[in-house]
Amino acid sequence: MTTKQITPLGTVLVAIDIAKARNGVLIEFPDRVRRRKLSIHNTRDDHDRLIGFLAETGKTVVCGFEATGNYHRPIAWRLIQAGFDVRLVSSMAAARTREALHNSWDKNDPKDAQVILHMLRIGATQHYHDPLAAGINDVQELSKTHEAISRSKTEILHRIQTHYLPLYFPEIERFRQNSRSDWFFGFLELFPTPASITAMDQTAFIEAAWKVVGRKVSKAALLADIYQTARVSIALPIPLDSPAITMFRMVLAEARSLIRQRDMIEKMADAMLAQSADYQHLRKIPGIGPIDALSIIAEAGDIRRFGHHRQFLKFCGLDLSTHQSGAFRGRTMLSKYGNARLRRTLWLAAQVAIRQRENGFRDKFERYIARDRDNPDLRRKALTAITAKMARVVHAVVKSGSDYRPFFEGPVPGGGTPLRAAVRAPSATL
Repeated sequence: MTTKQITPLGTVLVAIDIAKARNGVLIEFPDRVRRRKLSIHNTRDDHDRLIGFLAETGKTVVCGFEATGNYHRPIAWRLIQAGFDVRLVSSMAAARTREALHNSWDKNDPKDAQVILHMLRIGATQHYHDPLAAGINDVQELSKTHEAISRSKTEILHRIQTHYLPLYFPEIERFRQNSRSDWFFGFLELFPTPASITAMDQTAFIEAAWKVVGRKVSKAALLADIYQTARVSIALPIPLDSPAITMFRMVLAEARSLIRQRDMIEKMADAMLAQSADYQHLRKIPGIGPIDALSIIAEAGDIRRFGHHRQFLKFCGLDLSTHQSGAFRGRTMLSKYGNARLRRTLWLAAQVAIRQRENGFRDKFERYIARDRDNPDLRRKALTAITAKMARVVHAVVKSGSDYRPFFEGPVPGGGTPLRAAVRAPSATL
């Protein structure tokens, strides 16, 4: 959350330019005349040396840094544990300040420390929300690992669809129902080519594949359809024991392994957050599933720290911005200067919500597009408005500690809701 933080008088300001191996530190004492430069390696001895030096001043210490990958996390944790005030400097704000102070886009370490020190002095900083101190480090790791595994699984699925299936079994793709089904990959691992199916009669094939397909409606009819499809397949005549099929099976095994890992993470997340009141409140919002709730908690942390829902919208990058110069006024659109993963999670949850029956999100979406249902630009704006509404609802239910209550908004005069009103709607309309 970006705020104007006033730096108390008599404060020692510490600007830290984070790097992988060595951090540049610029210390300014309360008289603003004395400064000291230090080079602190990312070792325990050097961290202790810095903390000891700052503690010996006997003054209030305010430390600021620009987040750099995850290299800032260890030293930030040590500074917090030492009782110092730790603040975060926005990367974009630092770049603009550097340009204003030095009249140049040139970037180097000495300038970075000077820019951070200046921003500490004027209070243009953010509160640093440490995941370990806030108790959400494990939740973040589950969320990020789940996303990485999902991306890897999607990549493998695309490889199977665009490379292996067109060569070895083109017709089988129409039997794949969704990306979460393991039975399809298990079936292909056992029967990777049409020849592996037609090598036996239909009755023997159905018996061999019965347990692999799992619980399916009309399973016998499904397997009979697959058998008849294999008989007329245009697949390349590759022997079942060839290296090519071995590679195909290896990729299928990797896809199944990723599915198992994803399912295990989802079970761990549900068990870990089962006693969390925030998690339970989020799960009752239309469109938000277990992983969406996990991602929201992981990325937003304690949502109660946002005093108003507009602050939360800004944190998500769902606030509005307008480029204006003189008499020119550009289009009002989302700033997108916020947490991209959180914004994407809310966007996906909004898409699920508008496909469900009878909830306030779908009602608002239908009213928004009523004047031209086939207009893609209008539908995109409507979904943006629903995403902002989703963020406001998330903020409201967590901050109030109450469950989501379905509410159908009344019709809006004129037949629609402007984007500005949709994003900045007051909390009473949640």
